[in-house]
Amino acid sequence: MTASHTANSIDTASLNEHYPHLFEPLDLGFTTLKNRLVMGSMHTGLEDRFYNYGKLAAYFAERAKGGVAMMITGGISPNREGWLLPASGTMNTRADVLNHQRVTRAVHKYDSKIIMQILHSGRYGYHPFVVSSSPIKSPISPFKPRKMSIKNIEQTVKDYARSAKLAKQAGYDGVEIMGSEGYLLNQFLSRHVNKRTDEYGGDIQGRMKLAVDVVKAVREAAGEDFIMLFRLSVIDLVKDGNVMDEVIIVAKALEEAGVTIMNTGIGWHEARVPTIVTSVPRAAFVDFTAEIKKHISIPMMAANRINMPETAEEIVASGQADLIQMARPFLADAHWVNKAKDGQADRINTCIACNQACLDHTFDNKRSTCLVNPQACYETELVYKKTKKPRKVAVIGGGVAGMSAAHVAALRGHEVTLFEAKDILGGQFNYAKVIPGKEEFFETIRYYINELEHLGVEIKLNTKVDKAMLEKAKFHHVIVATGVVPRSLAGKLEGADLPQVMSYAELLSGEKSVGATVAVIGAGGIGFDVSEYLTAKHGQPLDELDPELLKDSSYRPKAQSIEEWREEWGVTSATDYQTEGGLIKTGDITPVRQVYLIQRTKGRLGSGLNKTSGWVHRAHVKSHGVIQVSGAQYDKITNEGIWITNNQGQSQLLRVDSVVVCAGQESVVELMPNVGDAPDAQYHLIGGAKLAAELDAKRAIRDGAEVAASI
Repeated sequence: MTASHTANSIDTASLNEHYPHLFEPLDLGFTTLKNRLVMGSMHTGLEDRFYNYGKLAAYFAERAKGGVAMMITGGISPNREGWLLPASGTMNTRADVLNHQRVTRAVHKYDSKIIMQILHSGRYGYHPFVVSSSPIKSPISPFKPRKMSIKNIEQTVKDYARSAKLAKQAGYDGVEIMGSEGYLLNQFLSRHVNKRTDEYGGDIQGRMKLAVDVVKAVREAAGEDFIMLFRLSVIDLVKDGNVMDEVIIVAKALEEAGVTIMNTGIGWHEARVPTIVTSVPRAAFVDFTAEIKKHISIPMMAANRINMPETAEEIVASGQADLIQMARPFLADAHWVNKAKDGQADRINTCIACNQACLDHTFDNKRSTCLVNPQACYETELVYKKTKKPRKVAVIGGGVAGMSAAHVAALRGHEVTLFEAKDILGGQFNYAKVIPGKEEFFETIRYYINELEHLGVEIKLNTKVDKAMLEKAKFHHVIVATGVVPRSLAGKLEGADLPQVMSYAELLSGEKSVGATVAVIGAGGIGFDVSEYLTAKHGQPLDELDPELLKDSSYRPKAQSIEEWREEWGVTSATDYQTEGGLIKTGDITPVRQVYLIQRTKGRLGSGLNKTSGWVHRAHVKSHGVIQVSGAQYDKITNEGIWITNNQGQSQLLRVDSVVVCAGQESVVELMPNVGDAPDAQYHLIGGAKLAAELDAKRAIRDGAEVAASI
């Protein structure tokens, strides 16, 4: 099989004027991809139950309609041992074929290709039947795996082949063999788990035997006219992982065995290096993809932290990859591809890599969705139907809840006016966006501003609304999204009104500045954000923070460079990838100031942070010398610092120049009518105004969308 995929072989007559390389078709010999954009595999939770396949079909169909060339399903197991969860999605019977046909038929209506990922979880499975190359327990599963016998291995190869054959019968255009992220084939490929001494262990020739056998069996079972991707771990990021020479050997062998497209996998789920959270720089691993591409002749696909067309275009144009895989960006915006094709990148709802509604849900066994797009995976339930009776709608508050409500209401055809008391939209996101590593949050504000303008929403900044104004304008619906204000300790803690004491909002807006030593009161998500803001060496310097510049929707602060990020986390470059797993010694970090992070409750700080990203924040504050204090009682603040009673009951003075209060928020609800006092308009309370939980943007955006969809 040969494929025409040279980045420089563009037919100039058919160039896309905006992103010519992204929209060049890719000839695979027996079929053609209409562009270079692929939606990568994401486990949504819908795959695991047959009665959800109608919802799964709608989810994929919406993205096919959005213009993507090819999509890859969440992981589907080839047998019971390979389950991620008990009774999770499989492809090993005729009944499975019938369910999956609902998905493939829905996708093919829109000239997009659909690939089924075959994933054997190995020791990552959450069930008692787990198996692996060696009986070494995973740190992310409670079950110790059974070592696979030769007979078991040979049967598993047959199971892969049967699964691929059934996938073809179900109408899939191909399969992806999952060989990265620490799942079964990766467990065989790496010394990290594979301690075998038989033909499936030892050197890389033995360790790759299972992966090669699987590819050969799948190719024989499915035939030549069937796309086969292999997701190869190009850097393991775990102890005793492979080195680049071994990865290249595996890639060449897999190509020879019959792989059509080589995909990029980065790191294991148990790796202590972040790979996809928002603080990872865009395209941070593309040099590893580019290095593998030099040694194979089949198309190579780049992945990980690519979320906007400019980045994707540069990767393909420079010859570092032939295809771009994005996963979460297609949760955020199903129509990403068509918007890029039409030169409307500023209208893309950008993935901010927060993980809060996708991966955090997956690892909690919940249905995935998206913080910035609550319709994701709810396409049949959260529907934005055009209204037959347009109404005058007032949205009070220009945070993400209010912007979400205004957006959906206008999208449905209502006449919408958005009121904001300040001179900037974005609400609490304006504080989050200045945290080093959270620069992507600028993109959400940009998206909403552009969409509201496009939809003709009247935006009134610097406008303090009162009930009389609302009654006079005769709105049919009033959506109160007035959000939250930081909880003040004035009157509750002696010295809280001193000039060196400030709220997180005063700090992050640039209204106040801090000294060289700082106490942060409150160790929730905001406390950790503030601690990172105060200690990170990159990002906007505190004394240079320009509040006016932050109001410009086109402004982006300089993010941490890939080189700085790698030094901080101890990751090699592709050209120096000779250390096992790609891990090297981390660089020495000298914090820019001393910070004390204090909480009242006893126990580990940050225990309530998000599941898939919380450990990254905890690692940052530890590596940057933040002194963590738990079980403290706040006694008083003086010009010397803050007096606390520590968890041993002893009085202690923390000598600090400044105190930042991150002790929660309070809802702003004065616009809500009293019982029996409601005017003709219907009032709706959403977001932080409804519940002052800690910066819960996921709930706020969904609240806005759901209310606007219902009126």
